[in-house]
Amino acid sequence: MPESNAGLDRLRRFIATATRLASPEALAQTPELEAAFADLVGHDDWLPEACTAPHPQYYQQYLLHCDPLERFSLVSFVWGPGQFTPVHDHEVWGYVGMLRGAEINQRYVRDAAGRLAQQGDATTLRPGDVERLSPAEGDIHRVSNAYPDRVSISVHLYGGNIGAVSRHVYDPATGQAKPFVSGYSSPSLPNLWDRSAAVRAALA
Repeated sequence: MPESNAGLDRLRRFIATATRLASPEALAQTPELEAAFADLVGHDDWLPEACTAPHPQYYQQYLLHCDPLERFSLVSFVWGPGQFTPVHDHEVWGYVGMLRGAEINQRYVRDAAGRLAQQGDATTLRPGDVERLSPAEGDIHRVSNAYPDRVSISVHLYGGNIGAVSRHVYDPATGQAKPFVSGYSSPSLPNLWDRSAAVRAALA
């Protein structure tokens, strides 16, 4: 579903809420923030169309907004049919909200030998579902599109500029970690702040 004017207002309101909740140093996971994020992903009328495009080989990570002080970032993940991440961590807290389709999340934990073992059963996120990530609680996981024949889209809120965070991918068989920095899939940001049409309409 393409974004609407009301939808862009919804996205702007969420960004304003997250900015108000942030301290001078950081934005923290709080019930108020989680509720605002859940409300955002509970509606599918706001995601800019340019941030929904899949790639035939790789999942896409589109930056929607980064706080000027890099206290938080909001991104859309676009999963082509059957696409998945390597096993990885984040080094910052996060929330994952499902917007379209579905994704499978398999968490991992180190065993006594230092290898990575699956932690419980995989969970499936469907539209409107929100999952919490925290390095303090263990945030090593692999994410995959639940569908082999269609695109899925999730929205992620992170406690930092996630595209510039040095984190890790893992070899599950050995537990060996390799540093990586994800970057973003697009060199430009969607323009969320052009409200000129609404202002002109109010003046007419």
